[in-house]
Amino acid sequence: MRMRKLISFDWAMKKLLRSKANFEILEGFLSELLKDDIKILEILESESNKDNSRDKFNRVDLKVKNLKDEIIVIEVQYDRELDYLQRLLFGASRVITEHLDKGDPYSNIVKVVSVSILYFDLGQGTDYVYYGQTSFTGIHKQDTLQLSEEQQEVYKKNGLHEIFPEYYLIKVNNFDDIAKNTLDEWIYFLKNEEIKENFSAKGLKKAKEELSILKLPEEERRAYERYEDDLHYQASMVESTYTVGMLKGKKDGREEGLKEGRQEGKEEGRQEIALNLISAGLLDLESISRFTGLTLEKVKMLKDKVTK
Repeated sequence: MRMRKLISFDWAMKKLLRSKANFEILEGFLSELLKDDIKILEILESESNKDNSRDKFNRVDLKVKNLKDEIIVIEVQYDRELDYLQRLLFGASRVITEHLDKGDPYSNIVKVVSVSILYFDLGQGTDYVYYGQTSFTGIHKQDTLQLSEEQQEVYKKNGLHEIFPEYYLIKVNNFDDIAKNTLDEWIYFLKNEEIKENFSAKGLKKAKEELSILKLPEEERRAYERYEDDLHYQASMVESTYTVGMLKGKKDGREEGLKEGRQEGKEEGRQEIALNLISAGLLDLESISRFTGLTLEKVKMLKDKVTK
């Protein structure tokens, strides 16, 4: 069994990469992904930066500057949610509104690039890096809407896609461990917590120096090990409760043999999942509601049932 020598990237984001001394690591990762020379100005505080050992929804917001001297807000995320794409859209929209001061013209809207590091399967697709941007296509002539010369001058943008949020989804588990370029070298690290001697991607040398498990103080190393164990436990519990609950729901539905019976079976399965998650104390009630599809009121009722 390979002995892991480097801490996971999500733990580094929560504990180490907020320090200006370690900006080089994040700058390297973002530069390789965005194909630009990214410079970080500061780490932005947000609700995602809570220091909570039970918070597995890890996200670090960054304000960066590229070679064009543009200010870009970037979200680096590590998450597991059924409604992840909707939350992704909400997060980008919230960043936009947070960075537009009252009375400012809309031309001051900040550019948002959202980067998601995903350790779970999202949607259907076999690639390991997906990119999304906004474009407007004519329904009659199929031409792409462009900015006018005046708009380009005012906005300092060449295309519409430079105004709207951009999204990068990195499906880590889809990566085949064969690094064909410098971005792949980063994704190899994200998946394996290992940096090979011949890797040359920006930021990886610094990461290898700073993210060594052996360099962690004893107390922090124990906290990291507990965090890793907790993530494995949470993933196993969620998977087990979801699988058992859905199988029970399908079985009950088949036994009824009627549409009503199938619906009741599915409902019972969702309630079983919610009860198990509540008992295990893994997620807050709102997350359980989103995960199971039950209303928040129903989840609260189930919690009252458990605590009685």
